[in-house]
Amino acid sequence: MTEQTRTVIDRDPAPLLEVEGLVKRFPIRRGLFGSGAVHAVEGVDLQIHAGEVLSLVGESGSGKSTLGMCVTGMSTPTAGRIRFAGEDVALASRRGRADFRRRVQPVFQDPRSSLDPRWPIERTIREPLDAYRVGSSVERTARVAELMDLVGLPRHFASRQPRELSGGQQQRVAIAAALALRPELLVADEPVSALDVSVQAQILNLLDELRNRLKLALLFIAHDLSVVEHLSDRVAVMYLGRIVETGPVERIFSAPEHPYTRALIDAIPHADPGRKMSRIRLTGEIPSPVNPPSGCRFHPRCPVAVDRCSTEEPQDTQFDEGHSAACHVAAAGLAQRRSIISTISEGATS
Repeated sequence: MTEQTRTVIDRDPAPLLEVEGLVKRFPIRRGLFGSGAVHAVEGVDLQIHAGEVLSLVGESGSGKSTLGMCVTGMSTPTAGRIRFAGEDVALASRRGRADFRRRVQPVFQDPRSSLDPRWPIERTIREPLDAYRVGSSVERTARVAELMDLVGLPRHFASRQPRELSGGQQQRVAIAAALALRPELLVADEPVSALDVSVQAQILNLLDELRNRLKLALLFIAHDLSVVEHLSDRVAVMYLGRIVETGPVERIFSAPEHPYTRALIDAIPHADPGRKMSRIRLTGEIPSPVNPPSGCRFHPRCPVAVDRCSTEEPQDTQFDEGHSAACHVAAAGLAQRRSIISTISEGATS
């Protein structure tokens, strides 16, 4: 992805989106006499401000897509609260819920699954305008042309069907349709993972350009940290249903505190294959969300875990402004550093 000059956005101190204590469990049956639940999301808190890009990263099975579906209203949380522009979504009236769906739009991983193969591109982009009865027929036609220009699609593609377009072009159609109602927040769930690497960069650049031009907020969901570095303002790292670290993108990449975050960063390929450095390598598979581990959920795969990690769930520790992580080992290291600094300071003043 090429570097671009960011538009400086004056953000309202109040978040556009607030997620508090979000829980999502899917009941399952175990044989004739047993039952259980998939613990997909467990007590997640996050905020997104207007015009901000928050990237949610983690391995497959960590609950990212489920969280995204809850945020867009496509799935109802088991517990917790989602507020948009200060309003509790669950308590909204019918009109309020319709307004919320207009203001928060999804972009899915595989554009082929989100585009009707029988519809021409023009109809796909126009469908939200028709559904919400936005403007006159002439105004809707003009809006479709405007949207095609906005996402870089030639206007003569309007009559084509999805099968006549490449994967990148199909994703541009999906983005155009998501932008039709002028939303304030896009929830993009792995929007480039199904595309070739060269096309991924084009779509990432497009999202960054749209974010700046339209002052959009973006929840960008990905499993690969390498695709979010130049797009994000902040990063939230998710593991087995929980947020384990959150912080400004520069801080996350330069000084991650949670071992899982460090492992994800260490997995990013480097240009110099001969470069020698200490790495954390993930081993084993992510545990089942039906029966998650006790204590810290990452401890069975963590190379620095201590006895406490298997019995006691870690709480968020603030390491810097806006940067927190839930890790016993990292928290102990921070306490030790602060103790040393305090001892030095006391010695200097005595």
